[in-house]
Amino acid sequence: MKLLPALLLSLSICLPVLASSEKKEEVPTTIYHSLTPALIGNLADQGNRLKFFKADVALRVTGTEAEEQVKHHEPLIRHQLVLLFSAQTSETINAPDGRENLRQQALKQVQDAINAEEGKPVVEDLLFNNLIIQ
Repeated sequence: MKLLPALLLSLSICLPVLASSEKKEEVPTTIYHSLTPALIGNLADQGNRLKFFKADVALRVTGTEAEEQVKHHEPLIRHQLVLLFSAQTSETINAPDGRENLRQQALKQVQDAINAEEGKPVVEDLLFNNLIIQ
């Protein structure tokens, strides 16, 4: 009878060792990759005064492999975004849904560019950390 508690105690001591020896699955992590430096350019406004934009953009990806692909294609991404932002006017951006529409257009543009290069979608979302129109 005294042997049973000793046996249970010895088994309970071994359980954490057995549990830690099992292989743990890696859960893909969400990574926000910021495009630095900020994107700066002219808007397509007509008139006497030039208008500028400055956009701090972050791309949401899952996993370090996706982040490496985004880093590799960052010049293409920056080019696509500068062209898109330069084609906008201050009126369209300052409209009630203007910034959200611009964000969705930018996301689609980035996804299409990366998909053409990699053959699979990598960027899940695009976020404006800061968007200044002057």
